[in-house]
Amino acid sequence: MTVPPVAAPTAPSLVTSELPAGDAPLMDGTAWVPPVDGTCPAGFPVKANHNSGIFHVPGGRFYERTVPERCYATPHSAEADGYRRAKA
Repeated sequence: MTVPPVAAPTAPSLVTSELPAGDAPLMDGTAWVPPVDGTCPAGFPVKANHNSGIFHVPGGRFYERTVPERCYATPHSAEADGYRRAKA
């Protein structure tokens, strides 16, 4: 009698179908990274401030002076986490 081979267990995959085009989760499933030395790293230009609940995009009026607490790849990712876009 031949026993069929047993498939090795696989690691769970990220569910990316729920993300809009252009949003890529990190390996742990989050869509943001912490700032490095007070600035957002390459690929995560959207600056979010937890105290105000506001995010700033490059070119925005207060972008340069904003000290981020979280950095997002896209505005949609910041909105999905409950932040709102800066009005100015």
